[in-house]
Amino acid sequence: MKVVVTIEARMSATRLPGKVLFPIVGLPALGFLISRLKQASMIDEIVVATTENPVDAPIEAWARTLGASVFRGSETDVMGRVLDAARLVKADVVVELTADNPLIDPKVIDYAVKCFVSQDVDYVSNVTHRTYPLGMDTQVFSTRVLEDAYNRTQDPVHLEHVSLFIYRNPSIYRLSTFQAPDALRRPDLRLTMDTMEDYQVIVKCAEACVQVHPNFGLEDVIGFCDQNPEITALNNEVIHKWV
Repeated sequence: MKVVVTIEARMSATRLPGKVLFPIVGLPALGFLISRLKQASMIDEIVVATTENPVDAPIEAWARTLGASVFRGSETDVMGRVLDAARLVKADVVVELTADNPLIDPKVIDYAVKCFVSQDVDYVSNVTHRTYPLGMDTQVFSTRVLEDAYNRTQDPVHLEHVSLFIYRNPSIYRLSTFQAPDALRRPDLRLTMDTMEDYQVIVKCAEACVQVHPNFGLEDVIGFCDQNPEITALNNEVIHKWV
């Protein structure tokens, strides 16, 4: 069983264009994310799913430099793009991530995959019932299930949000959720990158935590945020764009 991380990334983000290549501790954000994902023990391969838009050529170049595979497809049909990326690398199981979350903890990913493998379900995530900080979003499903979902819908909203059709149809798919342990149960923290204020928070967290431990975890980020409330104050007024 081949487990593959897919990373959705494009330069033309609405609120913060080019953010996926903004620098974080000497690497572009995408590179920082890939370097963290390589610490996950349950992952066999990483593939960046970007678009055919010429502006996204630097994403492909950076991803290949950092040892990730690349698939380039439709800008609007993200569901199809991720599916084709999974097919390209012959993935059996997909761990769906976005480049918006460069601080994601590899241990969260490993735990999500273990939950998926150990349960008789079609979909496992920590997003349908939020207990982790925003920015630890991890969704796991088989390529077969994603193919089935893709064949059932052409709704533009579903095509834009890869797994939305899956987790909004519990009558079709067997769904499961995993929750954060008490020490990491902080849904109030915003650790995703959608605005310049978000980027400032992520950079400050990364710079501080990497000095303590190069392979820092979510517990280190939470500790830093709690000790430096002025940092999280930078983006606590940002309104998240929910589906």
